[in-house]
Amino acid sequence: MKDLDRQQERQSLVNQQLASRDIDDPQVLAAMGRVARHEFVQPQHRSKAYDDCALPIGHRQTISQPYIVALMTQLVAPQADSVALDVGSGSGYQAAVLAEIVDKVYSIEIVDALAQQASARLKRLGYHNAEVRAGDGYQGWPEQAPFDVIILAAAPDHIPSPLIEQLKPGGKLVLPVGDQRQVLMLIEKRSDGRLHEQAIIPVVFVPMTGPSLR
Repeated sequence: MKDLDRQQERQSLVNQQLASRDIDDPQVLAAMGRVARHEFVQPQHRSKAYDDCALPIGHRQTISQPYIVALMTQLVAPQADSVALDVGSGSGYQAAVLAEIVDKVYSIEIVDALAQQASARLKRLGYHNAEVRAGDGYQGWPEQAPFDVIILAAAPDHIPSPLIEQLKPGGKLVLPVGDQRQVLMLIEKRSDGRLHEQAIIPVVFVPMTGPSLR
């Protein structure tokens, strides 16, 4: 498919599935319109790259539904000078969306093969402000903390305390929480360190895994 056709598909996704709903942050809409999602899906699924649905990416993992990626990004309100932590890199799509907006993205993926693929993919596509490593996302990335925004794309059954610790005062964390029933939660750390928690919508994510959850 020609690049122009892909661009038209992306813009159609932005207009029909995002802007027509509750995604109204101009930065987020612009970023979603720029990131070539077909580069982040498996070749056999490229015809569905701009459908508003999750898709398998191998290793029993998925690339999230575009609406959910846009919603989570909008909820944490990233700014140009923000430093972001992306937990659960997958194919690197969420990291790319963040990298379109913020100064620096640190992304962690528990599956080593996916981490290597995401790192190479992001570099190939020119996202030099995004760094990916393999590791236990529950523990965050303490060497690069604190973070202005944290997005977690796998569901633990509780809010990981290391991520709260690594969130900057004034920062925001969004994540799915739960086992059989999951809820998307927005956590804001106030300037005095207190937390404000808000339940957003029911969601379905792959469960969070790793040594910290065994």
